[in-house]
Amino acid sequence: MKLNISRHQQVVTVQLTETLVMSNADTTRLALTELTDQGNHFLIIDLSLVNFLDSSGLAVLIAIYKQVNRQQGQVVLLQPQNNVRALIELTRLHQIFDIYEDPQSAIHSLQAA
Repeated sequence: MKLNISRHQQVVTVQLTETLVMSNADTTRLALTELTDQGNHFLIIDLSLVNFLDSSGLAVLIAIYKQVNRQQGQVVLLQPQNNVRALIELTRLHQIFDIYEDPQSAIHSLQAA
């Protein structure tokens, strides 16, 4: 999976560009872990281009959440498509992740943290 990364001071936006499924979950998890290991503890995971997510993809999101949380950081989700959002809500992950529809709102919330 290709990750598009942009920075806004201490906030890093990571745009995932395709499905997040078992075939690319490990690669994605490693890339995100490397990013957090480099000191990036305030992440926006942009899901606007992800049209399908399976349990492996959910596991990636949970793993990054746990890692960043241990480092006193925060992860938020941005613009999940309707079917991806439905899965996030079905699994109740919306209770641990803040979800934003507007990139600037996500950035401002993390900058204030």
